[in-house]
Amino acid sequence: MEIVQIVALALIATFFAVLLREQNPVYAMFVGTVAGVIIFLRLMGYLAGVFQFLTEVTLQANISMVYLNTLLKIMGIAYLAEFGSQICRDAGEGVIAGKVEFAGKLLILVMALPLLAAVLETILNFVP
Repeated sequence: MEIVQIVALALIATFFAVLLREQNPVYAMFVGTVAGVIIFLRLMGYLAGVFQFLTEVTLQANISMVYLNTLLKIMGIAYLAEFGSQICRDAGEGVIAGKVEFAGKLLILVMALPLLAAVLETILNFVP
């Protein structure tokens, strides 16, 4: 029941953040950030399992590892941009959060271009 522990940690961190926000907002933001990092680290084992599964499937399907690496980079960009934008929003900086999200989307688009080119090339090979 990993989720119970994660929710318990989140609730405790939220309680402390609410208490600290009145006296020292910087510490409240720090508590939230540390809780987010701890939760992320607790989930790394599961994430490693997903990566291992995707690698095995890619090798069995005889697909180039370049595509899997690109996909994993895109997923990493998406998660990091989301995490960063949430921290900015928690600090009251919605404008900066929006810029982090925009940067993440733009980087994902750039990373996806080789995948899109490969799909289009495959489609064009089927068309006479």
